Amino acid sequence: MPHTQVIEQLKASLQTAYRQAIDADSRLDELKKAGHAKFHTIFTNDEGFSTRSNRFQPYVQELATEMTMITSNTDALPNALESYVRKLGLLLQTMQAFKSNAK
Repeated sequence: MPHTQVIEQLKASLQTAYRQAIDADSRLDELKKAGHAKFHTIFTNDEGFSTRSNRFQPYVQELATEMTMITSNTDALPNALESYVRKLGLLLQTMQAFKSNAK
């Protein structure tokens, strides 16, 4: 698959993550109002994100910023994609698990 197709698929996945993050953050707000959700960050230091937040949208924003950097520097694309795909997958899996468990 050419890089342009990979980038387009990653952008589509990032859009999905953004929509899911809005829903997940709304649910986190509800849980916080009910006296739950007393954690400080969603991901630990060793999971690759530089963002530290108790909401999902800042992590999506970090990935959006990385996507901009990745697409502007095609020389570093193969190495950057591996890390990016891992973090995007982790974010999507975490939001799916949260959605399943928060019902």
